[in-house]
Amino acid sequence: MAGNSLIRFETSHGDFTVELYAEEAPETVANFLAYVDAEFFDGTIFHRIVPGFVIQGGGLDVDFANRQTRDPVRNEAKNGLKNLRGTLSMARTSAIDSATSQFFVNLADNAFLDHSARDFGYAVFGRVSDGMAVIDAIAGVPTGRRKGYQDAPLEDVVIKSARRLGA
Repeated sequence: MAGNSLIRFETSHGDFTVELYAEEAPETVANFLAYVDAEFFDGTIFHRIVPGFVIQGGGLDVDFANRQTRDPVRNEAKNGLKNLRGTLSMARTSAIDSATSQFFVNLADNAFLDHSARDFGYAVFGRVSDGMAVIDAIAGVPTGRRKGYQDAPLEDVVIKSARRLGA
């Protein structure tokens, strides 16, 4: 998967790098890079933490207010990539093509999130290439009900910045 973009996330709990799969998920990656280039993720939080499952972020600020997003993108879950530990996928509503800016990192192999006859699935578009220990540390933050959200971290887990490496 040479030539894929690398994104460095600086968070309040440490840094991690992700590799994006532009060949397998071109529309999703283009959408994600548009958010990165606009510095959209700066100041957003990981608002959902479910140990052994996922950490989710990319759409809410520290007050749990939704950021204004771009239009949704087509769901590319049929790209053959699997929701394995360390992969990034687009979050969405029950509508198949509803993903905008929110993404999640799989903390385990979550085959039930893959495209199948049962469910269209969630589009994998990258993987954590460095810093999985930071992802695991974030997954260990105590959670509870906060500002109307379940599985919310009881302390802010802030994305300070997300930037392309080598750009």
